[in-house]
Amino acid sequence: MHPVRRGRRRGQWLSATGGRLAAMVETSARLLRLLSLLQAHREWSGADLADRLGVTPRTVRRDVDRLRELGYPVNASPGTGGGYQLGAGAELPPLLLDDDEAVAVAVGLRTAAGQGIDGIGETSVRALAKLEQVLPHRLRRRVGALNDFTVPMLRGPVPSPVDPAVLTELAAACRDSERLRFEYRDHEGATSRRTVEPHRLVCTERRWYLVGWDVDRDDWRTFRADRVSPRPPHGPRFPPRRPPADDLAAYVSKGVSVRAYATQAVVRLLVPLEEAARRVSPSAGTLEADGPASCVLRTGAANLDVMVIHVMLMGIEFEVLEPVALLDAIRAGRDRLTAALDRSGAAAPPAARTGPAAR
Repeated sequence: MHPVRRGRRRGQWLSATGGRLAAMVETSARLLRLLSLLQAHREWSGADLADRLGVTPRTVRRDVDRLRELGYPVNASPGTGGGYQLGAGAELPPLLLDDDEAVAVAVGLRTAAGQGIDGIGETSVRALAKLEQVLPHRLRRRVGALNDFTVPMLRGPVPSPVDPAVLTELAAACRDSERLRFEYRDHEGATSRRTVEPHRLVCTERRWYLVGWDVDRDDWRTFRADRVSPRPPHGPRFPPRRPPADDLAAYVSKGVSVRAYATQAVVRLLVPLEEAARRVSPSAGTLEADGPASCVLRTGAANLDVMVIHVMLMGIEFEVLEPVALLDAIRAGRDRLTAALDRSGAAAPPAARTGPAAR
């Protein structure tokens, strides 16, 4: 064959091959973008997806078919109000995360231990190892720096961590507005059968709580999730009720720190609200502003003597607002402490100090 013709045909073949490769790369990139959109949003219309991807609705349909061939369960609902939704599959498909999302997931897994869920620490470590294995180098360095130079300040193990299977079952019932049946163990160990319309889960540093409408008691109740033992089958579905408060975190905080105790008190803390919030746990009481330099604490305890210790251990100057009986308990405690100091020779000079601090 003539060298010129051979060269021309070779150029045509390379051009065609390059065009096909470019088209394949473009299609693959578009499929990844489509998958990312489906993972980021609950449901998309075909027109919205076509607009986001810069293609026709027909191309969107073809790309959806390709994702299904790859094992992704993409559900489609017909009609003008229909759309596409990524369904649950038999296997967990790969997730597409941008840089910030990947770092957030890695940090979340790293700090998941100590959140009151049984076994979550070990599971988080395994998941983090898998994630770090596929992270690009630039992200692995960011996550590694956070892991290597962060020291968690935990308050020890949670006394009664909640089973993650129970937690997900409660969350699913809240999501689906489905009645829950369970056995509940109170703080004294007594159990009772409950039928509840679950509303929300509320978590603190060490505890998870379920807020729901107790059908038998005809009122809102707060349940510690680690004391719940589900007893399926659940159902039927119910129309959601108006919650007992707009701020459910404050509602639960008041319930577990004030209403749950026989003795309740209101004291004025002589520090700004922001400082008190840093020093008083939500499980120790509820706070509200009282001017720029003070705030009001509502709290509870088993009895007045425990209340005195509870308030004193906060290490904050305070003023008792109610009950008056708390003042008598403080005076009695003061007298006992004074007598103890007198018997121990409080007037004697302190023992000589030793060590570096004495120099």
